[in-house]
Amino acid sequence: MSDQQLYQLAAGAGISVDWNDYRGQPQRVGIDSLRRILTALDLPCTTDAQISESLARVDAERADPQLPPLITAIAGEPTLAPDSIGSRLRLRLEDGSKRDLVTVPADHGHAFIPAIAETGYHQLHLQDRDITIAVAPRRAFGVADIANDSGSAAPPRLWGLAAQLYSLRRTGDGGIGDFSALADLSRRAAASGAAAVAVSPVHALFAADLQRFGPYAPSSRLFVNALHVDPAAVFGAADVQAAIAATGVAAELARLEGLHLIDWPAAAAVRYRLLRHLFAQHRDELLAATPQTPLAREFAAFCTDGGTALEDHARFEALHAARFGADTTQWNWRSWPSALRDPRSAEVAAFAKTHADEIAFHRFLQWLADRGLADAQAAARTAGMPIGLIGDLAVGTDGGGSHSWSHQDDMLVGLSVGAPPDLLNGLGQNWGLTAFSPRGLRAHGYAPFIELLRANLRHAGGLRIDHVLGLGRLWLVPDGATANEGAYLQYPLRDLLRLIALESWRHRAVIVGEDLGTVPDGFRDQLDATGLMGMRVLWFERAFELFVEPARWSATAMATPTTHDLPTVAGWWLGRDIDWRVKLGQLPPESNEAAERELRERERRALWDAFRYAEVAGGERPSPEQSAAVIDAALRFVARTPAPLAIVPIEDIVGLDEQPNLPGTTDEHPNWRRRLPDTAEVLLAAPAAVSRLRSLREEREVK
Repeated sequence: MSDQQLYQLAAGAGISVDWNDYRGQPQRVGIDSLRRILTALDLPCTTDAQISESLARVDAERADPQLPPLITAIAGEPTLAPDSIGSRLRLRLEDGSKRDLVTVPADHGHAFIPAIAETGYHQLHLQDRDITIAVAPRRAFGVADIANDSGSAAPPRLWGLAAQLYSLRRTGDGGIGDFSALADLSRRAAASGAAAVAVSPVHALFAADLQRFGPYAPSSRLFVNALHVDPAAVFGAADVQAAIAATGVAAELARLEGLHLIDWPAAAAVRYRLLRHLFAQHRDELLAATPQTPLAREFAAFCTDGGTALEDHARFEALHAARFGADTTQWNWRSWPSALRDPRSAEVAAFAKTHADEIAFHRFLQWLADRGLADAQAAARTAGMPIGLIGDLAVGTDGGGSHSWSHQDDMLVGLSVGAPPDLLNGLGQNWGLTAFSPRGLRAHGYAPFIELLRANLRHAGGLRIDHVLGLGRLWLVPDGATANEGAYLQYPLRDLLRLIALESWRHRAVIVGEDLGTVPDGFRDQLDATGLMGMRVLWFERAFELFVEPARWSATAMATPTTHDLPTVAGWWLGRDIDWRVKLGQLPPESNEAAERELRERERRALWDAFRYAEVAGGERPSPEQSAAVIDAALRFVARTPAPLAIVPIEDIVGLDEQPNLPGTTDEHPNWRRRLPDTAEVLLAAPAAVSRLRSLREEREVK
């Protein structure tokens, strides 16, 4: 069978056979890569017979007259639907009211469902079944809507800080930033006029593997990392001090708290030890058949609300600890005995029965974590922030984690999310993450995606969607292949954007889409049309070698000087990122250290010229070692843009020169380990920080 028929199968499965790289050059996916990706998509293609069968299957799915369990629509606009929907429909709105609809015929055997003005998840009754129609507003909830909430006539130009949650410090934190430190930062930032604090992902990691601490490779995006819990916020300082004394960890806590870099395994072990002690103390109270205390009633309600998803996560954590603890080769659930790979098996139920206390402990951890995050958001809003916390939704989960185990039909198996080669990563990237299957999403009425959005908007006034390009296409790499052997798989962008818009209004939360990298033509226009803010970063806003003046930045995207994956302002000016890339051999093949440093010197000159032109700086250009004036100018420069929201990393407020993460590294660079040098109280009271916060407030005021 010809390669052309294989390409036909790939195209039918949603794989982009042909695509353009970051230079705009056309590329075509290789035959071997296509075969491996199609096989992972459950479309065998090794032999001619398999290709024929898979082609027939794809064609049959396309021709299937059955409507999916959920379709989307825009409020006030007719919706195109297949002709199998029939001519007369019964609509039942979320409020319980009903009305009859008559479809209007359209071309090619389709029909229009008449416009529905009310947003929400409504039910369409057909002749033989019901389907959901998710009617979304035309645009997501945005910064301008915050102004409407407050009664302001003018659209606000808000600003906020970004913080790596783990990096925050407070007295008694035991070496890991926690939700109490986040609440304190939010209150102090609000006092300076900040509208938001954007935080690193708080997704659940692996309690049984303390070496895994990267926030963008979670076990589950539905639950929260319990290592950020401050138990004193629930049980009181006296109870926690007694637990510290009983467990004998006071000296170790003090040592960990004094480190400049987080010792994740040691700090996590101590925190879990304390939490286990507290659970044992309160076990009978919390697990009583009839809860008698306020805490017990709150815990019981949390477990009831969490339902099957919470129980699955707790069971996974207990199973993972048992299997991985006994045999390190069984870290991934796919290596477990077959019966334990099925969360609905009798063997898993039997395990849960005999390990009931361990599973209850993991429900307990999630209760504390959820409460801590809720308290931090409440502190931000009470302090006057109109947004409060902006969460961060990772692009996927570890394929060996809780979410993948409990949602197997929704996930891609045998494929990892990554990125093709680009300017910063000439070999491409393989992030080792799994993602939702587009076919699985449609088949399950997008329920997994809606569940994910609601979990991450539960205690937030905003959400940053990492690699938002993945809503339209994801670069997927077969297991064992190199990153440049991947291909793009198409996703139902229109439906996903509509669901985001609907959920953003329900939670009254702003949405930011991280749209950096190789962006398809027209993608940002679709974000703008849906009301999702993209991201504009100082280092990338250039026209040839000139930095774009503030007035020409996007008025619909969030503005920021830098991100966690890029150098801080001080680090860029000093060239710390070049130092690291030289040290680790990360320079592009066509370059060398001298060329990189010469280029950076030209870039410094161009940036300072842009600052002087924008009148945010003057005088002679500072030397690379003198970054204070550069930071001051950069923050004013970004704040002066028309962006509805400007976010500044706290590292730039403080003037630090090291970045939180260096892409393409693991142990070579202390990724996700750097702690801030002091508490928020001390850092934000320093004269330079006070001046920078004041300048942000002044520049962002409506003029």
